[in-house]
Amino acid sequence: MNMHFPGPRPATLLVADGHPLILAGLAALVAAEPAFTLAGQALDAHQALEQYAQLRPDLMLIDPCLPGGGIEAIGQVRALDPQARIVVLSAQDGVEDVHRALVAGAGGYLPKQSGFEQILHCLHQVAAHGRYLPPELAKKLAGRIQGNALSPRELEILAFLSDGKSNKVIAREAGIGVGTVKYHVNNILSKLNVSCRTEAACVALRRGLIHSY
Repeated sequence: MNMHFPGPRPATLLVADGHPLILAGLAALVAAEPAFTLAGQALDAHQALEQYAQLRPDLMLIDPCLPGGGIEAIGQVRALDPQARIVVLSAQDGVEDVHRALVAGAGGYLPKQSGFEQILHCLHQVAAHGRYLPPELAKKLAGRIQGNALSPRELEILAFLSDGKSNKVIAREAGIGVGTVKYHVNNILSKLNVSCRTEAACVALRRGLIHSY
């Protein structure tokens, strides 16, 4: 049985990141911290799920952009172990990125530019209490909850907008009428509190509604 309150013994930690150098750095960070013991390392989602099932660590630190699907891996780990304590360390810190990770089952979320002290603090908090968000991310998330969330169809249209596609092209690719596209575009502009399509794309990128790869 996986005990999530290890008491005096070090908490075991599984680290999953698709970048070998980052993975090595995180492993070194854990090795230097007496409160944690490195249980395993994973470079993709399949390895992460396999190692979690075998090792049953107290904590997992994971990149949501892990090859094979980091967000999906979080959901699979939580399905395997509903008490799993998971911290996300991500290059993205948009409010939608945070929301997706928390909905999938993460208990903590930090941007990758966080310092080692903040990473360790987050790990300690999630190990002890199950939850931790830096104040700035918690504030963003609160704003999302209070605001108007975009529907799945509006998110789809927003992705087309960000690619610079016209209403006519969007209608053809989405399989809907041009009038329906215009209706969704107006809703998107209103919900994002912007006045044009370009501004909508910029806000969406900043919030994590869409990503530029």
